[in-house]
Amino acid sequence: MSFDALNISASALYAQRVKMDTVASNIANVNTTRNPDGTPGTYRRKEVIFEAVYNDAINKGSNGSASFLPSELQANTLQGGISFNTPNTASGVTVSQIVEDKDSSFRKMYNPGHPDADKNGYVNMPNINIVTEMVDMISASRAYEANVTNIEATKNMIAAALRI
Repeated sequence: MSFDALNISASALYAQRVKMDTVASNIANVNTTRNPDGTPGTYRRKEVIFEAVYNDAINKGSNGSASFLPSELQANTLQGGISFNTPNTASGVTVSQIVEDKDSSFRKMYNPGHPDADKNGYVNMPNINIVTEMVDMISASRAYEANVTNIEATKNMIAAALRI
């Protein structure tokens, strides 16, 4: 009996938990203008990067490229090299990395009395938008709930199959 559906959902639960933890960290640091050691350094928003995990059915060709199909079947290959005819299937998701958002700029806040204010009285505040963070949190929470529901349904199907 294969428990692939349970493993896939379990990996998604872990990935979504990491995303929720990262969003919570972003929200907690919305006003942080110092590093943990007390030195000046504005907090940068962090983002979670997910990556699909595939089973070990990929055969590597002699040139190092993935060789999924005989050449006459490669016309049916989808973008990214995955084919309808290959045994290679998704087997979960993983967190490949947590990166800082360096694309968006810091928010400028006028506060001349702040210890981290520049000569013009502006303080660099973290590049965190609370609305964006809450949308990310709700999205991760809903994905987590969907995977819990999937695990319950899979357990019920396995139990029903064992009763036959």
